[in-house]
Amino acid sequence: MFRTIILGAAAAAAFCVPAFADIVVSDAYARSANQKTAAAFMALRNTGEADAVVVAARADDMARKVELHTHLFENGVARMREVEGGIPVPAGETVLLQRGGLHVMFMGLNRRMEQGDRFPLTLVMQSGAEVQVDVVVDHKRMQPNAMGHGGHGKGHGQMKGHTEGMKMGQ
Repeated sequence: MFRTIILGAAAAAAFCVPAFADIVVSDAYARSANQKTAAAFMALRNTGEADAVVVAARADDMARKVELHTHLFENGVARMREVEGGIPVPAGETVLLQRGGLHVMFMGLNRRMEQGDRFPLTLVMQSGAEVQVDVVVDHKRMQPNAMGHGGHGKGHGQMKGHTEGMKMGQ
């Protein structure tokens, strides 16, 4: 009887554990626009078989408030807005967080972002899983197209970024 209770409890606990996030983060970097705000950019690759959604981000050491943002174009003017419902990362695809599109926004910086500094960022998935990211501050980074990486998506599966989920290659 006792053994049955233990086995039942173990089985129930297995269903309560959040699913592991199959998100691989690459090329994570941040830039600060001024002494109060900054943004982080990266590629999010979902190596799993199920779709995933990033619903929040945390970097308590870096800023008082961290949000998932995008740029929306209204009357020819780009405006930043918080992403409602999170950032979907479809199974087998890569979503780009890049300037002019999706990004992680830091407001109320706790300290200056100096070139080469590193800080931890936590991405929170809809499943409850968390992905730890090491972000490097890179104020010198050029826009991808300015560096001749327009075809960067080669060999990376479907890549999505921007507000409409622009596909960049296969």
